[in-house]
Amino acid sequence: MAKTPKLSAAERDGLIKSGYGSMVMQGAGGITTSPVWSQVAGQDKGDQILVIVELSGGNDGLNTVIPHADDAYYRARPHLGIRKQNLITLDQHFGFQKTMTGFERLFKDGQMGIIHGVGYDQPSFSHFSSMAFWQTGAPNSGEAYGWLGRMADALDPLGHNANMLVNIDDHQSLAVRAMNHVPLVFDAPEKFTRRAYHAEADVMQAIDRRGNNGGNTSLDFMMDIAASASSSEQLVRDAWNAYSSPIDYGLVPFGLERVAALIAAEFPTKVYYVPYRNNAFDTHVYQSDLHARLWSYTSDHIAAFVADMERIGRGDDVVVMVFSEFGRRVGENTSLGTDHGTAGPAFIIGKPVLGGHYGGVPSLTDLDDGNLKYTTDFRRIYSTLIKGWMGHDKVSAILHDDFAPLQMFNRPH
Repeated sequence: MAKTPKLSAAERDGLIKSGYGSMVMQGAGGITTSPVWSQVAGQDKGDQILVIVELSGGNDGLNTVIPHADDAYYRARPHLGIRKQNLITLDQHFGFQKTMTGFERLFKDGQMGIIHGVGYDQPSFSHFSSMAFWQTGAPNSGEAYGWLGRMADALDPLGHNANMLVNIDDHQSLAVRAMNHVPLVFDAPEKFTRRAYHAEADVMQAIDRRGNNGGNTSLDFMMDIAASASSSEQLVRDAWNAYSSPIDYGLVPFGLERVAALIAAEFPTKVYYVPYRNNAFDTHVYQSDLHARLWSYTSDHIAAFVADMERIGRGDDVVVMVFSEFGRRVGENTSLGTDHGTAGPAFIIGKPVLGGHYGGVPSLTDLDDGNLKYTTDFRRIYSTLIKGWMGHDKVSAILHDDFAPLQMFNRPH
């Protein structure tokens, strides 16, 4: 394929905003792709990889990292509070759901940092708004690009690594929207093929054959994306077909096994974004059994992925961050569930992580209208990952402000 022409930032951004930044591909609900996979000069197996897991719906943090030593927890949750004999004890103060055996192993092996009290000022209780704030890293701002997209632009301003961002989903997340990078977005790799009506097939093939003629940079940019779509689909299917693992990814493998296949195939991707979808963690009614099952699936799946990275020799290279758009209220509701709240825990996981507890533990009695007062701005986690893991020093250029990173990694970058 001919070399991608150099567009100005304004030209490229205009094309992407006009809908030319992706190709719609057939998958389980749709697929979007970026310019063709290509190895980047200097790419090697020592490069850091960041995987983000989004738990949509607002996870109940108090029934995830359970403060079993605090009587206020049981007073606020006489029915939903998980008694000490029914949980996995982590230490004298905290425990996990009994179903979270995968997370138990990671924490007790020192491969998990639990960040307490994560939130932000003037919180939104809307799933849509709060998730957008997390995805952009810019609450109440109207930011057009995602924090991971801006990070990709900062790490690679000219977009030389056309394959920096991968989103495992049936549509593109705002988190990976960038000015100079077009993310690969797909759901079912075995169905990865370009979507087109029968009458359009000949035209699409003609576009692929036409390629880049060097005459019109904007048109050439579109042609490069069109031609790369045809190439990318086969490479993703090949990676998936070649992938085999003895690791059990659990009863609900929601996407990390697809990430593992691409990492095993040595794709040059630096950032993967994987949601647990369909607002699954929105537990307003009869929460107890549902929440325990959700964490069984989530804990097993993430722990399996970490084990698989070690199996293929990439354990030192991969870090996983797990978050939800908000927590739940301290008190249970009358439907034996919990309602939208504010702060909750987040997790950073992997072999390079210095395991333990981070951030202040919120009070269960000094509340804001029944909600936890956050102790850790979520952008401190982003700063930790940008600087501490990905090795980019100018955090304020990405997050529009300075946020002190947490010291969570056992090797310098």
